[in-house]
Amino acid sequence: MIVRYGFTRIAAAAVGIATAAAAFVLPTTAVRAADTPAGLDAYYAQVLEWTSCSSGLSCAWLTVPLDYAKPDGQTIRLRVGKAAMTGPAEGRQGSLVVNPGGPGAPAVDFARSVADGIAPNVAKSFDVVGFDPRGVGLSQPIVCMTGEQTTRWLQADQSPDTPAEVRRLMRLSADLAKGCLTKSSLMARHVGTENTVRDMDILRQALGDSSLNFLGFSYGTYLGTLYAEQFPERVGRFVLDGALDPSLDLMEISKGQSGGFQVAMQRFAKDCSRRDSCPYAGSAADVLGGINALLAQLDRKPMKATGSRRLLQSDAATALFTSMYSETMWPSLRSALEEAVKGDGSGLLDLADYANDRTGPNSYSGNLTSAFIAISCWDTPAPPGAAGLARAAAKWSKGAGVPVMARTMSWGNAPCSQWYGRTARVPAPASSTTTAPILIVGTTYDPATPYSWSVALNRQLPTSTLLSYEGDGHTAYGGESACINRLIDAYLIKGVQPAARTVCR
Repeated sequence: MIVRYGFTRIAAAAVGIATAAAAFVLPTTAVRAADTPAGLDAYYAQVLEWTSCSSGLSCAWLTVPLDYAKPDGQTIRLRVGKAAMTGPAEGRQGSLVVNPGGPGAPAVDFARSVADGIAPNVAKSFDVVGFDPRGVGLSQPIVCMTGEQTTRWLQADQSPDTPAEVRRLMRLSADLAKGCLTKSSLMARHVGTENTVRDMDILRQALGDSSLNFLGFSYGTYLGTLYAEQFPERVGRFVLDGALDPSLDLMEISKGQSGGFQVAMQRFAKDCSRRDSCPYAGSAADVLGGINALLAQLDRKPMKATGSRRLLQSDAATALFTSMYSETMWPSLRSALEEAVKGDGSGLLDLADYANDRTGPNSYSGNLTSAFIAISCWDTPAPPGAAGLARAAAKWSKGAGVPVMARTMSWGNAPCSQWYGRTARVPAPASSTTTAPILIVGTTYDPATPYSWSVALNRQLPTSTLLSYEGDGHTAYGGESACINRLIDAYLIKGVQPAARTVCR
């Protein structure tokens, strides 16, 4: 599974798909530029109409084709948010488009997070712009499940170890795939990274920029990589933090992430064993042993939690996964594990609810789960069926510190094994001809996008430089490393790449 990266979340709103004639009119003054893709003149000529919206942003709607093969057909609208530059007007360098990852994470409010928290120095020179990709957030959100169905899916045993559990998971996975097609039939066939990249170039033009400046985290780096392939001459300053290796298929991605999360759990356990607040006495191995015993206990019998709710093994595994995204979450995980040792699963369930965007009984904000699955499945060749997933689960869990997490990474691909369509792109190394310098940022102990992927992408993009952060957590920019923040700021503001093989701590 491609694991998401996100700072902010917004609720999705249902917006109807319009016909081109009703929603979009070619401006009478439009003149087709020589480099405008054929049939897309009207889209490239549009002017964004900004209005005030949430978080002090300005917002607008960007119109793009539903199907790029039929640009005169139906259209969709994408929500765009802008945090205006904070510095003097004479220092303006254009727009910086940002994406927090996913796939499936909305990015409108993320523009404010970047401008205020991650890159305030950069915001003095750039308008920071986020857009909800097609099928995500406010941009024609794809819906595959009702709230009740989402709850059933999340509560299914994601590391099945009996034939009955396997059958139930595969049945729910098939229902999920079918639900995407029946509940969002048009959008379900037109999500995917390649279409979003085309949308990004229309956005670039609508913003008035001759080149795209882009800051992408995690899955957002895949957007940046494919943009550099499709529009190499329009690449501006690109920061790709926590890179995906585009040569990997879905099972290879999951295998890499499985290893990454195992390393992260080992490091958490080592840190925990040194603290008085650790609920398990002894060494790091003892800590992992206690966690494995808890997971085995939950597989046999759920634990009481808040109100009438119960903590399932799948909930506890989700809590472990989400806590590995940032070292700052480790204290919360220690506290939750201490509660669980005493028979109270509330803390772990709270962490799982946070990861799943749960807002109440059968209620979830946004459409993250549906969009994540739909885009992930559409983007890559089909993974194997139940037998192949079982073989991978057994192989990956052998020798793992937390075997349940390794098995979950394999079985998480069950919906994609029963998907109904695929993108035309076959996983392959990046092949951009851009001459623009690109900055790739890798974190040595990143669980969700292992450091080796950043190294691989650096080798695939000849004009890129790799900036390394020796530390824990998912992605680096905007974190605790002043070295990382200073060097990325300098690149975005001045275009100065760090020296090759620079390592920050």
